[in-house]
Amino acid sequence: MSPPCLFIGNKNYSSWSMRPWLALKWAGIAFEERMIPLGGPGYGKSRIAEILAVSDSGRVPALHAGELRIHDSLAIMEWANEQAPEAGLYPRDAGLRALARSAAAEMHAGFAAMRNAMSMNIRRRMKTAPAWSDEVKADLARLFELWGGLRARHANGGPFLFGARGIVDAMYAPMATRLRTYAVEAPAACQAYCEAIFADDAFRAWEAGALAEPQRIASTDELYT
Repeated sequence: MSPPCLFIGNKNYSSWSMRPWLALKWAGIAFEERMIPLGGPGYGKSRIAEILAVSDSGRVPALHAGELRIHDSLAIMEWANEQAPEAGLYPRDAGLRALARSAAAEMHAGFAAMRNAMSMNIRRRMKTAPAWSDEVKADLARLFELWGGLRARHANGGPFLFGARGIVDAMYAPMATRLRTYAVEAPAACQAYCEAIFADDAFRAWEAGALAEPQRIASTDELYT
């Protein structure tokens, strides 16, 4: 049987593609990777023809595993956890596992203002942060509260949100890149968490792929302002 295939968007821009890609790597699950360039007709409306051919939602990522087709980032990561429970993508303690799922779901459904104002662009670096709206400031405050609280409780277990890296970290890794891209000053514990993400081998492989991509969607790529 051939390995599962993960269809993703551009590594520089597709935060939702990054999340299950990291989780699959961390779980040690072999998979094929096929990148479908974003942009062009249907972009922003979930109507890109090549994506519709592989994803019922018209969005990436999408995972094909035999006859199974999964078209949601968190669902793909839950699948990965069930395929490789020994990888520890969630904490083994039931209570901590519930808290980890809660934090992952908060990222899945929340932080809309921050995501809209800070589109993912790994290549970009700003020298100073823009003036943020009150909604973005509220998202940042909540992000730092969440990260800071989890790091304070689990610092002895490792550098990630629940000590060892897992699905929660895959969910929040793109937020770490946003802070770096837009020159957001984070509390020390949160900045240390970002550095742990940036030092991870799987993240570095994704980042290298983003830097090597020739396609430019945003006119602000690699802009220092």
